Amino acid sequence: MTTTVAIVQQPPALLDLDESLRRAVAHISEAARSGADLVVFPETWLTCYPAWVFGLAGWRDAEARHWHARLLEQSPVLDPGGDDALAPVRAAAREHGVTVVLGLNERAAPASGSLYNSLLTIGPDGGTLNVHRKLTPTHTERIVWAAGDGAGLRVVETPAGRVGSLVCWEHFHPLARHALHAQHEEIHVAAWPDMPESHAIAARSYALEGRCFVVSAGLLLSTDDVPDDLLAAYRAGVGPDAPEDGLLFTGGSGVVGPDGTWIVEPRYGEAGIITAVLDRGRRYEEALDLDVAGHYGRPDVFTLSVDRTRRDSGIHFTD
Repeated sequence: MTTTVAIVQQPPALLDLDESLRRAVAHISEAARSGADLVVFPETWLTCYPAWVFGLAGWRDAEARHWHARLLEQSPVLDPGGDDALAPVRAAAREHGVTVVLGLNERAAPASGSLYNSLLTIGPDGGTLNVHRKLTPTHTERIVWAAGDGAGLRVVETPAGRVGSLVCWEHFHPLARHALHAQHEEIHVAAWPDMPESHAIAARSYALEGRCFVVSAGLLLSTDDVPDDLLAAYRAGVGPDAPEDGLLFTGGSGVVGPDGTWIVEPRYGEAGIITAVLDRGRRYEEALDLDVAGHYGRPDVFTLSVDRTRRDSGIHFTD
């Protein structure tokens, strides 16, 4: 029961959907040639993490409005049946027989002004297995993304194993974690824009708590990847330590085993495809002494209700 996982630690094409799709197809093909069963991209890899919002949060900021319009324009609308802009990525998954988890800025609907921070899981037939929308954007992120719903709090069966996913600080949300633990997750995808120590701790803690593997994907992005007219705002959004030249996001992707130790330690500052072979049987060895949603749970004391309804605008027209 082995699975080969691959993390794409390569820069996205910021605010360029067509080029991002082209790169995604190339990276999926490369990962498949290395034997990958599961290919993982970081948070909002398509069409990049909008860090500028942290520095452009003023009321009616003209520059923020400009870049928000660009982001909307370059963010795809997902179709439940798979008939959408991601057709090249779906075709690549189908051609190579791999499962893909892709972080993206998801536009709510054609001509909509709202976005979600989403993780799309595509099966080896190219079809949609799950769309998870980040439940609560953090801090200034709420200017960019709408709050998601519970519809994507699902663990899906794939040839690579039972796969679930969360975005960034959702890993500090104990009920979201438990909702996935209760579905017997074998491989968990943790998607991040960056990988400070707190995120690395969260990835290891999730693996230890859930007795599962954690594929932790961080973004790699340099000043050369950002359009010149956006660079100052993007650098300001990254923070005071952002370099004048060089890496704005340094990657830090890695893989954690079900005992909470690194199988592949975080790799910073290097572009590439990071792979690991997982022996899924290890999860069940570790479950001997801890299964938080099984023999270690206390359903007589605690209950959790999860509403997995996909929410819409709440506006319904009758003609």
